[in-house]
Amino acid sequence: MKVEIHLANESDASTLARLRYELRSSLHDVVENEATFVTRCAQWMKERLREESNWKCWIAEWQATPVGAVWAQLIEKIPNPIAEPEAFVYLTNFYVRAEHRGAGIGSMLLTAVLDWSKNRNAEAVILWPTVRSRPLYLRYGSSVADDLMHLSVGKTI
Repeated sequence: MKVEIHLANESDASTLARLRYELRSSLHDVVENEATFVTRCAQWMKERLREESNWKCWIAEWQATPVGAVWAQLIEKIPNPIAEPEAFVYLTNFYVRAEHRGAGIGSMLLTAVLDWSKNRNAEAVILWPTVRSRPLYLRYGSSVADDLMHLSVGKTI
């Protein structure tokens, strides 16, 4: 299976929005119909796929058909006077269609994000894995953060 990985651009927004719908609707009950969601999401994605954006997305294609994608956002840190990288990468919306899983496509997509992250001198890649995706990240050396705190905004104390 010859899979090609390429960086997405604005013209890929509708395709990526459909992949996003597939991913999220496979995990949760939806509250928005597919057509409405794809239109709204594609507009959001189109704006973030501009060259100057801190968001990047890689698409996996097999026989010119999109079979997966992953998004990453470069998060700048405030400049620091010590020898420490000044960015993090947030990895999200990682999806490979079910019929193409187990063929190394996820590894190819993750490698693309990690290479990009290293080239941006990022300190770390942060993400919230699903149970199903956790083994992939662990194979690449990810670990559970011991010092991460989480506060849900909007909850009362």
